[in-house]
Amino acid sequence: MGKFIIVELTARALKDLQKIRVFNDLFYDVPKSKEFIDSIFNTIEILENPTIDFTEIGAVDEEFIHLKYDYRKLIEGNYKITYRIGKSKIYIVRVYDTRQNPNKNK
Repeated sequence: MGKFIIVELTARALKDLQKIRVFNDLFYDVPKSKEFIDSIFNTIEILENPTIDFTEIGAVDEEFIHLKYDYRKLIEGNYKITYRIGKSKIYIVRVYDTRQNPNKNK
């Protein structure tokens, strides 16, 4: 059996998810809004799979290239999930609605 991988959402990522939920609650019905959040979490769960090489699964996130760590991204529908690999965890640092102004992702 492979190594168990811990994925942790940062406070910023949790705030991003809350904003996504509030926004979608206004424009869609609540069940549809919940589907969007569920699909984001289903994508995040890929990183917890010990049989997948998470160091290669996501493309490098060029918007974070100027920072100290290497950041990668996964795309789920209209959402970009940015993460970095720590020593003992994978950190989800941002969840961004790609329909928004890209400058909001900084």
